[in-house]
Amino acid sequence: MAVSAKICGVNSAAAAAAAVDGGAAFVGFIFFPRSPRHLDPAAAADLARRVPGRVGRVGVFVDPTDAELAAVANVPLSMLQLHGAEDPARVAHIRARTGLKVMKAIAIADAADLKQAAAFAPVADWLLFDAKPPKSMASALPGGNALAFDWEIMRGHHSALPWMLSGGLSVENVAEAVRVTGAAAVDVSSGVEDAPGKKNPDRIRAFLDATARL
Repeated sequence: MAVSAKICGVNSAAAAAAAVDGGAAFVGFIFFPRSPRHLDPAAAADLARRVPGRVGRVGVFVDPTDAELAAVANVPLSMLQLHGAEDPARVAHIRARTGLKVMKAIAIADAADLKQAAAFAPVADWLLFDAKPPKSMASALPGGNALAFDWEIMRGHHSALPWMLSGGLSVENVAEAVRVTGAAAVDVSSGVEDAPGKKNPDRIRAFLDATARL
């Protein structure tokens, strides 16, 4: 069975088209000014309208305020991804306020980090497990740092929610990542870029072809 894939940080019409045509299950639009993949609401709305309804349109935020969420109300999103330090109460508030599904990102460096996931089971719709950047990494972003964590941490993991594996994935390593973790869905951003924020349509298509064969 094919592994579902999310192409995150889509910020051009060419990248959106490659994701849709390649069979992505989700595309991600980033609303975080520090990210090289950041979009303003108008640009995101234009790209999101190019994506058919069969593909999930995910808005990625880091500790968003209610005002920041309201600013993207005209972007046709189907899910919000919360990639900051949002606690379960905040996740529940955002989910109720927006009426959208919510995916909570969990930063992983060791097995203890995985225990955080249980608290979000009652309030989120999806989980995303991403690499926690080391404190020594200057100017690290919450995600999209081209870092992988030790996939053995996820071996045999059972979750009450559907989940995605993220962090340093590429066409070269996604098969091994899925084999070790058992992930049914994966998320990629830097692994399909020529440089931070510069999506390569050919790399997007190659990654989606690789996941379709898993």
